Formats: sequence, structure tokens, C-alpha cells
Amino acid sequence: MSELSLDSPAVSKDPLAAFGFRIGLAFCCLGLMIGLALWLTPYDPAEADFLDRLTPPNAEHCFGTDHLGRDIGTRLMHGMVWSLGLSLIIATVGLIVGTIVGLAAARAGRVGDFALMRMTDSFFAFPELVAAVAFAGLFGPSTTNLVIALSIVSWMKFTRLARSLAHGLDERDFVVQARLNGLPPGLILWRHILPNVIPSLLVLWTNTWSRTILAVSGLSFLGFGVQPPTAEWGAMLLDGKPYMQSAPHVMIFPGLAVLISVLTINLVGDRLRDLVAATDMR
Repeated sequence: MSELSLDSPAVSKDPLAAFGFRIGLAFCCLGLMIGLALWLTPYDPAEADFLDRLTPPNAEHCFGTDHLGRDIGTRLMHGMVWSLGLSLIIATVGLIVGTIVGLAAARAGRVGDFALMRMTDSFFAFPELVAAVAFAGLFGPSTTNLVIALSIVSWMKFTRLARSLAHGLDERDFVVQARLNGLPPGLILWRHILPNVIPSLLVLWTNTWSRTILAVSGLSFLGFGVQPPTAEWGAMLLDGKPYMQSAPHVMIFPGLAVLISVLTINLVGDRLRDLVAATDMR
């Protein structure tokens, strides 16, 4: 009996599954690094030290201090939890809600499909930032209102994509065979449609996550999002705006944090898109 090698097709891994494992591992490592950094830092992100204001980067404060003497490095780490965490929650809510509505529209018949998609189209009339600013104007600026406002306008693209992909899979051989075997529509949707829709939706999810980071930081910079003294990258940019010329490091490092995060997530999304395209061509 011949032995199977690791390069044998019988034990070859699905590239999407391998990529997902690597991303999950990267998330675990990132969470561990953030937790370790927050535990090891000797500084409180909200504690002011007026004798050490606007200090440039040095051996004691690697990223310097802000206008209240707070350590910028510590605030960047805490800000990562808020900026990345809030945007991750918003993008995930959009993914879940949009997928449910899109698949429901694909299975609701002509009248139900028309009603659900016209409702979806109506939400496209409200741009994300405008809707969030209006929501904050009605109910007051806060982190909760920021999450609610951006979540309300984050699901429509997922709905359109999920519906389109579900309609495209209806005539595939494995779906037709499952229907001929008498499987109920809900089971077909769960076993055959959803697993084939998820990879493409995850590509859109990475793009939505990166855009939401910009939206969260931008709204906080405008004063409509996370409120002081919470350490959030957009709020840190707002705090450093008056000192842009005298102490540019106060704005440079939060801006770089936003830039690097968005660029990294977009690169991950591009790689995932290529893998999905390669899998569809096989």
C-alpha cells in the first residue's frame, strides 16, 4: 500500500480553508499582543500629567505625549480596541443582517423579493456619514448612537450580493439535484446555498470593515462618535489638531494607525478575493 504524501491531492487543503485558518491565527495573535501590551504598559490612557505635556518621542514615551501629558503609545493601543473593535462589530452586523435579508429575498417569491429589494434600495438613499451625523443630531453624540447609525446603513450591499449569488446558484447541478431529492427549501438554503455564498460575502466584509474604520474615526474626529476621554484614533486626531504645527507627533501616530489598519485589511481582502476567484474557476 502506497503512503500518501503531504503534497498528494488526497490530503491537499482547500485554499480558502487554509487562508481562513491563517486569518484566525493572525487575529488570535493580534488579540494576544494587544492584551499583553495593555497589561504591560505602566501608563493610564486617561491620566493627565501636565508637567510632561507635548513631549516628543523619547526613551520613556516611545510615541511622545499629548496636550494633557498622556502617553500616546498607550492611547494608541486602547484606541485600537475601540477603532478596530467598533468597526468590526458594525461590519459583522451588516454581514449577518444583509445575508439574511438577501437570502430571504431570493426565496420569497416575486412579490416578497420586490418588497425586500425596494426596502433595501430605500436605505441606499442615506449615505453612511450623513445618516450617522443626523442620528447623532437627533439623539446626541455617543458611542452607542455611532454603532447604531452605522449598523443601520451597513447591510444593503450584503443583501444585494447575497440575493444575486443565491439566484445564480439556483440552476447549479448540486442545487437542482438536492431539490429533486426532495430536500426542503430551508435545508437546501443552509447546506448548499449559504456555504457557497459566504466566501464572496467575506470579501465584501473585509472591504466594509476597512471603510467602517474610516467612518468611525472620521465621525469621532468631527465630534459625533466616541467621546473624550476615551482613547480612539479619530478622537485622538481631534485632540491633536490644535497642535499640528507645534507637536505634529500628536496627530501623526493616530493617522498612521488608521492608515496601516485600513491598508492591511484591504490587502487581506484582495488576497481573499483572488482565492475566491481561483476557487470559482476550478
